[in-house]
Amino acid sequence: MAEKVTIEKKVLSENDRLAAEIRSTLENLGVFCINMVSSPGSGKTSILERTLAHFGESIPTALIAGDVQTENDADRLKKAGGKTVRAIETGGACHLDAKMVKRVLDDIDLQDIRLLFIENVGNLVCPASFDLGEDLKVVLMSTTEGDDKPLKYPSMFRRSSVMIINKCDLLGLSNFDKEKARENALTINGKMKIIEVSCRTGEGLEEWYDWLESSVAQKKR
Repeated sequence: MAEKVTIEKKVLSENDRLAAEIRSTLENLGVFCINMVSSPGSGKTSILERTLAHFGESIPTALIAGDVQTENDADRLKKAGGKTVRAIETGGACHLDAKMVKRVLDDIDLQDIRLLFIENVGNLVCPASFDLGEDLKVVLMSTTEGDDKPLKYPSMFRRSSVMIINKCDLLGLSNFDKEKARENALTINGKMKIIEVSCRTGEGLEEWYDWLESSVAQKKR
């Protein structure tokens, strides 16, 4: 057991070192970076598609799409208008790490980029432990999941600054209790901003866009 703990500490220590390098680079360039996390199927790619369509070229954006296998998400984002999209296939790993992200970032010209999205692997456990050099994490949950997700995966919700409740157009079709989900999230992280949206109908997306625009504007170049 002691050997396992030692190895894990070494892995996380090296990850944190690389994440600090990434954060410093992005800070110097004035790039606002978001690490998007969720369980599979919550709608990370869908909200990114809507975001690209909304902003067009008004906010120069780069996207890194992580997945265990395939580049399907990256292909969707390119079709949605993403001009700078890079895919990372983890080959079975349940999360992205700073080494993977740095390797991809070295291939991106960030000089004109203002906003960077990192779409993490669908998982609410492993990605919580790995800093990717982001400004903050945005965690998604949907109304097709359990409203107790924040209680089941407290580390992820504790480390996220924003929670998006997606698929609000499906409320009432399951036992999901939106107010209970909010209460559970705020129990874990009282400072968390909560935004309710539907990527299908567009409900609530203006609040998301406004928050993004304000966050990017506050990042000085």
